[in-house]
Amino acid sequence: MKSSGEEMDIIAAYRLVGTYRGAAAMCGTTHKTVKRVVERAASGGTRPRRKPRERNFDTVEGLVAGRVKETKGRISAKRLLPAARAAGYEGSPRNFRRLVARVKQEWRRDHHRGRRPAVWAPGEVLAIDWGSVGALHVFCAVLAWSRVRFVRFAADEKAATTLRLLAECFEELGGVPRTVLADRMGCLKGGVVANKVVPTAEYVRFAAHYGFRPDWCEAADPQSKGIVENLVGYAKRDVMIGQGPFADAASANAAAVPWCAEVNAAVHSEVMAVPAERMEKERELLGPLPSLRPAIGSPGAARKVDRLSCVRFGSARYSVPNRFTGERVAVAESGGRLLVTDPATGEVLAEHAPVAPGEAAVLDEHYGGPRPAPRRAVRPKTPDEKAIAALGPAGERFIAGSAAAGNTRLAGDLAELAALRAAHDDEALTAALERAVAFRRWRAEDVRAILAAGAGVPRPRPAGDALVIELPRVPVRPLSDYRVAGRDGGAS
Repeated sequence: MKSSGEEMDIIAAYRLVGTYRGAAAMCGTTHKTVKRVVERAASGGTRPRRKPRERNFDTVEGLVAGRVKETKGRISAKRLLPAARAAGYEGSPRNFRRLVARVKQEWRRDHHRGRRPAVWAPGEVLAIDWGSVGALHVFCAVLAWSRVRFVRFAADEKAATTLRLLAECFEELGGVPRTVLADRMGCLKGGVVANKVVPTAEYVRFAAHYGFRPDWCEAADPQSKGIVENLVGYAKRDVMIGQGPFADAASANAAAVPWCAEVNAAVHSEVMAVPAERMEKERELLGPLPSLRPAIGSPGAARKVDRLSCVRFGSARYSVPNRFTGERVAVAESGGRLLVTDPATGEVLAEHAPVAPGEAAVLDEHYGGPRPAPRRAVRPKTPDEKAIAALGPAGERFIAGSAAAGNTRLAGDLAELAALRAAHDDEALTAALERAVAFRRWRAEDVRAILAAGAGVPRPRPAGDALVIELPRVPVRPLSDYRVAGRDGGAS
């Protein structure tokens, strides 16, 4: 750009010679520069307005502006291009996209929604939302001021599941916020009238029981609850994909609980503080939890506990503590688990994982301990059987072992053994029966042979045990009897 002094020299040279080229030769510049300076001086010192260049989309610019205004800036250039072709546009699609982008930008500048950063108050808002990856669904909740995050997984997004997890979130927080902010999820929404969401009757009862106010976002406006939208994406990336895949919701929740504890104990990048520490202050401003927990979902199917201390549900058996035998209980599925509850108090009596029809889910603690091994006791009836069984465990083991060995003459053998009991004392016969059981000798003649051998039979011992043998008694003589007499008659 020329300075004001140089421009005055150019104007003076032009007035002197009267031509652009002559003035340019005198001032050492080009004739085009001389022309611009002279024209600007003639117009009062302002630059002459450049004539706008014609573009190939000028004829359809009004059409594009009307469609953008009609669709509130949502229509795409691809959808508009056929209408523009019909209106006479002959340019390239790329040039048309530039026109649509410019018009949409101008429309948004005049119709901005006026967003502003959210300012949260302690104990005020809990934002909730659902997300999913495949068949697994994730429920997320964020306490807005402290940024404490709550994540749990479920197999569905039904109303009963949502309210159950929301109640679990309140238990985890130790209180109830004043407002629960959700999008227009169908499980909690009964309808929309004049842009006002009508909650379901079940959600209204739940909110009244806990003492919070349900709040809703605008339709198709995820930015109004971005605080929980970010958590949904975080949980998907870090848990569902980072630690998955999970077989079911129970295994996913086993990973979600320590994950929540970890992220709540780390410094949050937005508030630059630890959410768990901020929660200690915010908990004082939360509403108290109700003394009674509400019944969520259907009350369940009524069942009577049978004599096996079980209930039947879905053609399968599920155990219940045996003290409830004969009582009526309620059975329902919740969160992939089967809950057996007391219909009067709502107390959970038993919890099982669902099993296939025809199977049984049995917990040992419902029966006072593990299942004992099957035992078929010896029950003597005849006098001979009673005589041998009266000898105690040795007699019972001999009868059971002889029967298991296939001794078809056991009844006659017991008669012979009863006769031997009359000839020998009970202690000798019991010892003989114990030896017969140890060496698996199941006939009466074997016991008789053991009695005839008496105490002289060998008694083997396990390796490492001391071998104790009773040696026979023999006459002994003193050592003096073995002295040798000397020649002189004296002992030597």
